[in-house]
Amino acid sequence: MEKRILGIVFSLLGAIGLILAAIQFVNGSQGTRNVKTIIIYALLGAIFFFSGIGLIKRTKDKPS
Repeated sequence: MEKRILGIVFSLLGAIGLILAAIQFVNGSQGTRNVKTIIIYALLGAIFFFSGIGLIKRTKDKPS
């Protein structure tokens, strides 16, 4: 059960990271620093999101 909760938390953090990357992309200027910020947010968001989804899928429900 703990892995499933951790997967949910990772998925939420990943979604937040992807949303932040999208906001930076829409509102940002054309500087190099902005591009680096977008890439970092998007990469970390994708890693957290897909690892969370993987944890949720792989975790079996055990009757308690």
